[in-house]
Amino acid sequence: MALNHSTKDEIKDYIKTHYYQLDFDYETLRKEYKFNETCQSTVPQAIYCFLISTDFEDAIRTAVSIGGDTDTLCAIVGSIAEAYYGIPADIKTQANKYLDKHLQKMVKCFETAVVKNTPTC
Repeated sequence: MALNHSTKDEIKDYIKTHYYQLDFDYETLRKEYKFNETCQSTVPQAIYCFLISTDFEDAIRTAVSIGGDTDTLCAIVGSIAEAYYGIPADIKTQANKYLDKHLQKMVKCFETAVVKNTPTC
């Protein structure tokens, strides 16, 4: 839905109707959210972090700020936020610097395959 230009309200309504309740309070979540490896206690929080964000970076920062299983949480939030906002060029450029040449090539191959909708890697 994020990739297909649905509004945040449409996404929220669909998720609440078919999957999870998203009635979190940000400050309470920051104080009480703990590590939990289950999807039932990670996915709704990730969706909530995306829904209250203002841009890609804010989505990631919001996810980090609630704690818990932040690598998983941020992977989920980042995927939704990328589909909805895109990733700013400066963040992509900086992140790419941390990858070795092989991984840079794989990322480029993956991005090309997604755009062309054909597996090329």
